[in-house]
Amino acid sequence: MSLGKRAMLRGLYTITPDDMLLPRLSAMIGMVLRGGGRLVQYRNKTAPAPLRRAQAAELLRVCRAVGALLIVNDDLPLALEIGADGVHLGDSDGDAVAARKELGPERILGVSCYADLDRVEAAARAGADYVGVGSVYVSGTKPQAMRASLDLLGEAKRRFELPVAAIGGITLENAPAAIAAGADMVAVITDLFDAMDISARSEAFQNLFFANQT
Repeated sequence: MSLGKRAMLRGLYTITPDDMLLPRLSAMIGMVLRGGGRLVQYRNKTAPAPLRRAQAAELLRVCRAVGALLIVNDDLPLALEIGADGVHLGDSDGDAVAARKELGPERILGVSCYADLDRVEAAARAGADYVGVGSVYVSGTKPQAMRASLDLLGEAKRRFELPVAAIGGITLENAPAAIAAGADMVAVITDLFDAMDISARSEAFQNLFFANQT
């Protein structure tokens, strides 16, 4: 992966909501990007395959227009078909080693590691570019998910030196604690898309990472 892409594995990591309306989803992601978000994961567990392809391709177009990255959740063939910037794999979404080979060196591979440092180690060995750790807080999207402590998140960062995305129940109020613990990215759905002003909320999340940079 290029240094430019690796540098973008920091800040707000937008996860798309399960929205069936392509124009509305595209508009919402446009708002995120106007607020400064530059890393988007397309995730839709309920859409049929043709709609998933159409939505992913549209979001890639929107992201490309501003130099943002698009990662596809769970679906390596779709990521390769549309030319996305990478794929994110959960525990039942395929083998990370095989995915690394298919993606090649320039595309991004992310792996969900939940609350398990052994999974982080395996992901690092497989060639992952970043790992997701969580659920850090109680998640409205996955309320039964196993909790991952901030200490575990920090240990994952220290031991394996991979960018870490804090996942699960992240809000603007609790994100600073995850960042202080070592999170390079905060993955957000609800607190972003339920905001009255999505662009402003996106900017506020980005400012947690970049506001003091010169």
